[in-house]
Amino acid sequence: MSSIPLYRAADLRRIEAGADDQPLMQRAGHAAADLAMDICPDYGAAVLILAGPGNNGGDAFVVANLLRQRFFDTHLVFSGQTSALPRDAANAYRRFIDAGGITLPAIPEHARWSLIIDGLFGIGLKREVTGAYGELIARANALAVRDGCPLLALDCPSGLDADTGKVRGATIRASHTISFIAGKPGLFTADGPDHCGEISIAALELDAERIVPAEGRCIGRELFSTHLNARPRNSHKGSHGNAGVLGGARSMVGAALLAARAALRLGSGRVYAGLLDEHAPTVDAQQPELMLRSPARLLATELTVLACGPGMGVSHDACVLLEKACQLDVPLLLDADALNLVAAEGELRVALATRSAPTLLTPHPAEAARLLDCGVAAVQDDRLAAALELAVRYNAFVALKGCGTLVAAPSGKWFVNTTGNPGLATAGSGDVLTGIVSALLAQGWSPRAALLGAVHLHGAAADRLVAQGCGPVGLTAGELIDSARFCLNQWISLAVSRQTGV
Repeated sequence: MSSIPLYRAADLRRIEAGADDQPLMQRAGHAAADLAMDICPDYGAAVLILAGPGNNGGDAFVVANLLRQRFFDTHLVFSGQTSALPRDAANAYRRFIDAGGITLPAIPEHARWSLIIDGLFGIGLKREVTGAYGELIARANALAVRDGCPLLALDCPSGLDADTGKVRGATIRASHTISFIAGKPGLFTADGPDHCGEISIAALELDAERIVPAEGRCIGRELFSTHLNARPRNSHKGSHGNAGVLGGARSMVGAALLAARAALRLGSGRVYAGLLDEHAPTVDAQQPELMLRSPARLLATELTVLACGPGMGVSHDACVLLEKACQLDVPLLLDADALNLVAAEGELRVALATRSAPTLLTPHPAEAARLLDCGVAAVQDDRLAAALELAVRYNAFVALKGCGTLVAAPSGKWFVNTTGNPGLATAGSGDVLTGIVSALLAQGWSPRAALLGAVHLHGAAADRLVAQGCGPVGLTAGELIDSARFCLNQWISLAVSRQTGV
């Protein structure tokens, strides 16, 4: 998906207020009806439409009216109070009734459906869906499975928090979601991808960014395309930076080696690995190009970027080394145990927050919770808020890993990744991401671009492997490295072709 703008509900309300003289509900209904016909092109097919008590229900009334006009066998279920409908929704209801439509209090028994449309709750949902509406959602989900038919959600699957991606009680499992005006973060992160299906955007003839500039976007290659350049023929290994990886305590050397191998194969000119295990090998037999050395020697090496944390452990020695690393005037990436050390040591927190060189953090939810001194559930309840808080608190660029990895900048800008699959939920996957970020930084990418590019590339590598039949079950972290290298070179080749027209 391209770098589309994303808005939280409060900003969407501002956009709607700025366009209150325009027929947005009618446009939304037309866009949804057109998509419904693409999904279910058989005229006369039986369509079940669920209308809720708010403006999402109004969208459903418009869709129902249009599909009736297009000769679909339309059945609309509405159990709310017509007197309580918002103005635009009430007008849509009246037009539907005046055109001969009828509403049903419950889903008809024994009918079979070719399409189900969810218009129960939209972006404003902030409570748990239970009771009669919960039963309606459960029934719709079951009927879609029973009849093997598509389930189209209007704006956002009912029961899903559009801001956070958190499910709130019973939640629609859509095969398709049409998002009105712009994208919403909750569609792409946390539980969103499991409930939205294929997402399309209907702008409703608005230029949303002219009304309210977007602070969030989906990650697309255009966000880092200026770095997708062919290497000059007249270059050498020193032209592509020196990446360092600090980690690899006893029994965890593999984590540091995975990160170092990824850094090398993704383009760093030289890669140095400082291993804490005093019995660690002095050469990586699988990747002999790596330079393995003691941590002290690594920190004395002239580096372009330093990554700390993979297999680092949380010993006193590791803490001392990390404190020294924070003093280096190079981009510093912290992952895994480096994050746990920062969370546990107040002096490290201060050292990190006051650095003048760029800092990048790549926590998973549990590490983020330790850094924020809260529970994992609190992080997952609002992943975006957690990522933004980390970015401000530590003056760092942050990638909060998980389904729909979130990247946040200290400026308040934020991004949601749309590549990747469950195959990434495997040991060492984060270490490989650390190596990819390090490689891009070493080659001169800006911190924000490096984090965006690496997160997107990491997911794309996993998607490519799954497309080849290598996963998601059983996909290993080491397999990601060469797949990521292939994707990066392909992206560069495509970018250069566009630039040159060749």
